Amino acid sequence: MNAAGPSLPLIVPQWPAPPRVRAAFTLRGGGVSGPPFDSLNLGARVGDAPAAVAENRRRLATQLQLPGEPCWLEQVHGTTVADLDAPGAAHSADAAIARRAACVCVMQVADCMPVLFATRDGSAVAAAHAGWRGLAAGVLEATVAQLGVAPRELLAWLGPAIGAPHFEVGEEVRSAFVTRDTAAGVAFSANARGRWQCDLAALARTRLAAAGVSAVFGGDWCTYSEPQRFFSYRRDGQCGRMAALIWLT
Repeated sequence: MNAAGPSLPLIVPQWPAPPRVRAAFTLRGGGVSGPPFDSLNLGARVGDAPAAVAENRRRLATQLQLPGEPCWLEQVHGTTVADLDAPGAAHSADAAIARRAACVCVMQVADCMPVLFATRDGSAVAAAHAGWRGLAAGVLEATVAQLGVAPRELLAWLGPAIGAPHFEVGEEVRSAFVTRDTAAGVAFSANARGRWQCDLAALARTRLAAAGVSAVFGGDWCTYSEPQRFFSYRRDGQCGRMAALIWLT
């Protein structure tokens, strides 16, 4: 085995991003963490052994040839956007933007939807953590605004998240969206229990469209339904975290 360890399974976004944009989404295999974090857990706040998390992060950085250490944020389901180019960037945030090659934006997930952004000219990238609370609060709109370019100049990629068949929510969640935008109703389907099945990808697309971002890709994976590939908090409770990363070369 070489110093990097075994090759890590990854999802590489299929989108027309400029050549200097690099992005990846990690799967759960190829790491050293034991159950229930097996095996490529990248989350340092879930109860896993710190040494295992450090080794998993080292393997990821080596395989991806990252230009610098990713900015591992404390995510709180809010709308704060960390500007990684600025001195004293926020450490508690649910989105990050970067324009320098040394800055790696990363979001940790285990059912929430990661959304990656790139400008068409390759001048900036961003990542956002979009669970239902963040989506309702406007984390995607905040990220678009912080990037500071015309929305039509942006590309967005929706990463793996819990799928609608497995994401049951109450009326309070549906109301958080449809009272602001009736178009969001398409993301909710009534079930036999008097509750709703929620489609995070549909909600993200609705919010991005309203913000003027029309070039949207991905959104086809369900973390809950593929336990061999993905961590899922709703399925397993205590579990590891995957990561969506984006950076410039």
